[in-house]
Amino acid sequence: MLLALICTDKTGALETRKENRDAHLAYIADTGVVAMAGPLLDTAGEMAGSLLILDVEDAAAAESWAANDPYAKAGLFSDVRIQPWKKVIG
Repeated sequence: MLLALICTDKTGALETRKENRDAHLAYIADTGVVAMAGPLLDTAGEMAGSLLILDVEDAAAAESWAANDPYAKAGLFSDVRIQPWKKVIG
């Protein structure tokens, strides 16, 4: 099941993102459920959130993955949304 994980960083949290980026990328590599991912950008082109497509069994698995992401554990996000997603192009 493909689910979109859409996360918005807290205002002023760019340093928190940078400090935890290596751990976040390692988590992605170690878990093997991320089909595609990348940062959301603000109007200045700085990282301000995350968009990930997870290929997991169900929504509960996506919620668990999101809760264990080093970014989430560091308190980076102001909000997180998990929504079913359908691949059409790409």
